[in-house]
Amino acid sequence: MIVVAGEALIDLVPRGTGALAALTPALGGGPYNTAVALGRLGSPVAFCSRVSRDAFGEALLDRLRETGVDVSPVQRGSEPTTLAVATVGTDGSAAYSFYVEGTADRLFRTPAALPSGTRAVSFGTCSLVLEPGASAYEELMRQSAARGLFTALDPNIRAGLIADPDAYRARFKSWLPSVALLKLSAEDAEWLGGTPREWLAAGPAAVVVTRGGAGLSVFTRDGGAYAVPGERVDVVDTIGAGDTVNAALLHGLAARDALTPEALAALGPDGWAELLGFAARAAALTCSRPGAEPPYAHELAG
Repeated sequence: MIVVAGEALIDLVPRGTGALAALTPALGGGPYNTAVALGRLGSPVAFCSRVSRDAFGEALLDRLRETGVDVSPVQRGSEPTTLAVATVGTDGSAAYSFYVEGTADRLFRTPAALPSGTRAVSFGTCSLVLEPGASAYEELMRQSAARGLFTALDPNIRAGLIADPDAYRARFKSWLPSVALLKLSAEDAEWLGGTPREWLAAGPAAVVVTRGGAGLSVFTRDGGAYAVPGERVDVVDTIGAGDTVNAALLHGLAARDALTPEALAALGPDGWAELLGFAARAAALTCSRPGAEPPYAHELAG
């Protein structure tokens, strides 16, 4: 079982240009998209979050159930669902503004236990920024690492939500001793400062950096550095691409029985090339269609 911990929200995606373009609601949130992608790939997965009882919240849970995601760890609340307004650039890249005050996911509490058979826990995005929930997710991360579970982190920076960048950067560094796999975009890496080698020295066994159409690279604690090119595709938008990479990496590691820092170190050039290539193909398929629509396992077969 892979548990994905973090927010579920509604993306309001423009269907046209200009500030007054019509907005279409889409189910989203970085961790939510990762859970859906894992379910579509066939991994046993559970979602750990706090979700509103409003109509948007019900729709979010319905999709998880339809995808085979265990929603038993989800907490519920009467507060509204978080909204994220997306702006899609001419190159398909997405930027966001958020409506987060008084929303349900911010009131997440650290659970007493995770589902039986949990081997890995994935964290990231807004859930590690917005208090008081951020501290509860941070506590879950530290508890999971202390229990020997495989922990993955994608900070997925949303700078507009971070009131004190320097404080967040310091907090990010404090998480690294509890992280086995750090995945982040090149843009996130630039915003955070530091280098993969510096982050590896603080704790992770591997750091994966995504560069959009230019592909993915991994840096490992033993000094290894491996890269694969991106898959060529007609990009519709990039919403959910990074979340799909998260899911593909975790799914591939689970399939190789490699959800430990020691197993990551043993993958070697061929293992990493295969895993990163799989993640690149999965992300390309997500980019080829509108909204966060990660691929199913059969679309990646062969």
